[in-house]
Amino acid sequence: MARVENDDVRGDYRGSDPCSLANTLDIVGERWAFFILREALVGTTRYAEFRSALGIASDVLADRLRTLVEAGVMEKRGYREPGQRARESYHLTESGRRLGLVLAAMQQWGDEYVPSAYPPTVAFVTGEGSTVHASFVSADGTAVPQDEVRLERTASHPVR
Repeated sequence: MARVENDDVRGDYRGSDPCSLANTLDIVGERWAFFILREALVGTTRYAEFRSALGIASDVLADRLRTLVEAGVMEKRGYREPGQRARESYHLTESGRRLGLVLAAMQQWGDEYVPSAYPPTVAFVTGEGSTVHASFVSADGTAVPQDEVRLERTASHPVR
């Protein structure tokens, strides 16, 4: 991962691939990374809480958290419980919170095309509790039906 100093919301990670999708997958393209993000979006911040909620091996959790922190998706904050040693908690940055839209879109797709035999474990809702859905929106804020959207190449790049 390449890092550069940058004060804007994008964080300071700069991928080595000319495709931003490939660079994104370098950071969050592993299964556990998405589950960690899901837990962080519902308010989980402590290492032990992530382990308990996910049933993830300690070494895998440590590695994924390190990747998310190095990429600027999460940040560490120190804390100390009374009578305990100093520890670190993990919090989403602005770029990490924005990945909620990606998780929402993936969950919508999964709910429709590969539904679980169990009810969903999370739901994306407004502050008032109304369910929301990920969708395409034009620059002026108008919802655009998916069948009216196409993916278009904008730069010369070898097809993968």
